[in-house]
Amino acid sequence: MKVFQGWRVVAACFVIAAFSWGLGLFGASVYLQAVTAAHGWAIGEVASAITLFFVVSALVQRTVGRSIDRWGPRPVLTLGAMSMSLGVGLVGQVSAPWQLYPCFVLIGIGWSTMSTTGIAATVAPWFERHQGRSMTLAMMGASVGAIIGVPLLLSTVGRLGLGPGLVVAGVVAATVLLPLVGRALRFRGPSDIGERRDGDLPADAGAPATALAPQRSAGTRRALLWSATAGFALGLTVQIGFITHHVVLAAPLLGATGAGLLVSATGGAALVGRLVLARIVDRVDVRRLAGLIMVLQTVSLLALAAAPTVPVLVGASLVYGYGIGHVTTLGPVVVRREFGAAAFGATYGSAATVIQLTSAFGPAHWSAAEGPARRLNPQRQTSVSGGALRPRFML
Repeated sequence: MKVFQGWRVVAACFVIAAFSWGLGLFGASVYLQAVTAAHGWAIGEVASAITLFFVVSALVQRTVGRSIDRWGPRPVLTLGAMSMSLGVGLVGQVSAPWQLYPCFVLIGIGWSTMSTTGIAATVAPWFERHQGRSMTLAMMGASVGAIIGVPLLLSTVGRLGLGPGLVVAGVVAATVLLPLVGRALRFRGPSDIGERRDGDLPADAGAPATALAPQRSAGTRRALLWSATAGFALGLTVQIGFITHHVVLAAPLLGATGAGLLVSATGGAALVGRLVLARIVDRVDVRRLAGLIMVLQTVSLLALAAAPTVPVLVGASLVYGYGIGHVTTLGPVVVRREFGAAAFGATYGSAATVIQLTSAFGPAHWSAAEGPARRLNPQRQTSVSGGALRPRFML
């Protein structure tokens, strides 16, 4: 039985997302912990460089979307894979804090092409009836990046050291991603190979469209786009800050190994959330669902702030993790459903620029990540030196 090429594209994007989130978004927490541990630099210095990673990514989102609309995904994602692989390898070679900035610029370029905008713009032309499911399944690779990627990255850096460990990570990423992108993403859409969206036969081509009705005014369309943009920008600002500092937040309470396991478990919860989302996304009001998930995440963080203990940390992380995949995935689904496939990359790229530029400042609020540790014992704060997290008494 012939498999529709669109599902092959989804499978390729799944693998791309696993590497992109493992080395990009979730990897940021590993870099924050490992670099400060190896060099004894202040968390704020490293977090500022990581913030640049998100800012750079935000500034090129529209360009990424437009480029995929114009030239297809292969050249854009090839550039991204090369940039991220090189940036990750170079992070381990730095000897001064300023050298982190060009490294995270490279990672930011890679993240911009292989994260939500790049993947959504790659998948969008292939589906109509299964638009939500296809994007959700492709983005599910992000959860795998957290479940497998973070522990592997921590283990590799722990065994080989910061420099060699990150070089290995970069080489593996390039070895897997470059051939995959070159082969699986060589077509821009079903019309390139004489197929229709969803793999429908010509007789089935009357599938209902889900783009905005023609009577919607331009003002209404702008209001819909920017209302979604504002909501997801706020949600992802908090989310990226939480993910970036998750290892640092959890290590004083659980130790380095326990923190890695908790990050993995949080990724597992996100995977469960995405599995549920894949089953229901094409049958629900996606705006309302996104709002409910953001409320759930807010409650979990308020619980952690009120009672920063190990049980609450674990429970809040898992609840928050369940919503991570929803918030990451539902943004492009909302835009795709309301605006259709035509010029999706440019449309969502504009929204993603604002979303990521706003959320880029999540990691900079690094002091909030130390709050639960301080409140657990007000006489102590954590410092990183000598390659491991250890308590330092405040004077």
